[in-house]
Amino acid sequence: MSDFLDLCKKRQSCRGFSEQAVEHDKLVQCVEAGRLTHSGCNAQPWSFVVVESEDMVSQIALCGQQLKQNVWLGTAKAFIIILEEHAVLSPIISCFLDSQYYAKGDLGAAAAYVCLEAASQGLGSCITGLYDRKKICELLNIPVEKQFGSVIALGYSANDTIRSKKRKAFEDIVRFV
Repeated sequence: MSDFLDLCKKRQSCRGFSEQAVEHDKLVQCVEAGRLTHSGCNAQPWSFVVVESEDMVSQIALCGQQLKQNVWLGTAKAFIIILEEHAVLSPIISCFLDSQYYAKGDLGAAAAYVCLEAASQGLGSCITGLYDRKKICELLNIPVEKQFGSVIALGYSANDTIRSKKRKAFEDIVRFV
């Protein structure tokens, strides 16, 4: 088994973080993995905001606890927010495709790279989907019209148990021709 597949099996969404602070260098490595992600036409339609100050982490966590959901976000020690930037395509390609044609997939790939690097650094991560985007924009001085790719909670897992993954059977979803 390859190291990469082992990492894919080990990585899971973490919904409870320990009190241990996340080292700045590990956050830098996570963002570097995101920066190095492949993208359609090499457009690199992203920027990253790393939230690591304790006060700001607490405020961002509250933005994800709407409707009394995701209370575990209060245990996160950092957040990486991936923002969608305008993709610049070559003139030849832009004649055929909207500049943002690949952006959503590219942003998803960047989030995956961030999360996989976090796992390789011994960190837990969880891509969150429920958050007050306008409040986050206000807190972090992000233009309100800016689209978010992901808000990723990070920290050391409070529980090191690797859950068994519930995935569709390989034979049910793969066809070789």
